[in-house]
Order: sequence, then C-alpha cells, then structure tokens
Amino acid sequence: METTISQIIFYALAVVMVAVAVLAVTAKRMLRAATYLLFVLIATAGLYLLLNYHFLAAVQLSVYAGGILILFVFAIALTQPKGDLPEKHDLRKVIMGAAAGLLGLVVVALIVLKSNLLYNSNLTLLSDTEINMNVIGTTLMGTEKYQYLFPFEVLSVLLLVCIIGGVFIARKK
Repeated sequence: METTISQIIFYALAVVMVAVAVLAVTAKRMLRAATYLLFVLIATAGLYLLLNYHFLAAVQLSVYAGGILILFVFAIALTQPKGDLPEKHDLRKVIMGAAAGLLGLVVVALIVLKSNLLYNSNLTLLSDTEINMNVIGTTLMGTEKYQYLFPFEVLSVLLLVCIIGGVFIARKK
C-alpha cells in the first residue's frame, strides 16, 4: 500500500487535532482552552480542504473559528473574574471522564472498522469537482424539503440569546 501526499496530510492533521483537542480539554485556564479549540477548528477546516469542500472550509473558518470562538472568548472575559483560579477536579470525576472518553474511542473505532471506511477509495480526494455556489446558497436559504432556512434562523436566534445572556451575567457582577 503506497502512501500518498493526501494520506500524509490527513494523518498530520489528525494528529494535530487529537493533540490540541486533548490540550483544550485538559487546560487549566479557559482562555487557553478556547485558543486550543481555535486550532482544532482550523485543523478541521484543513480536513475539509483536503476533501475539496472549499465552501465548507470557508464557513468553518469564518463562522466557527471567527464568530463562535470570539463569542466564547467574550463570554469568558465577561464572566470570569481576573485572578480566579480553577477549582480542583475530584479524582472520581477524572476517572469517569477518562472511562467515557475511552468508551467513545472504542465505539468510533468499531464503527470505522465495520463500515470499511479505511479500505474504500474516497472519490472526493480523486476528483477536482466542486459543488456550484448557487446550489449551496439555495440549499442553505431555501424553505423546501432538504433546505435549511429554519435551522439557520434558529441558530442565529440561539447565538443572539447567548450574547444577551453573557451581557446580563456580566452586568450582575
């Protein structure tokens, strides 16, 4: 089995994503955890680029890395007093979290092995075709079956409620 440049890039991005995700979960300071989350989101956009989903990579960077992560940073800055030290975790909670993570890893490994994802050739890696932007825009903003205007609007209202909640929490302090 010969290794291609796409596989090397995929494995590099996967290693970076896993390492930075572990750092995001184990970081003691919330702002550092948000920074590590930014790197996870950027690596995810790299995977989308590897699959020739250029629009989805741009959305990943602009909406998630640009918008939602900035919202997280503002919420952290508004709600966490300066010099506030994180609380120590109970050993039982750490063990239960590690067990849940290991169980999740086993479930994902079983799904990947049973579905033959490792052995099938991925046609999106081989082709240079890309979906027309008009089709993507119509799908995102349409109201018919398999179109996503309602979830898009619900998400925007959810983000607005999060912003208002962050402002109210900050005003109480």
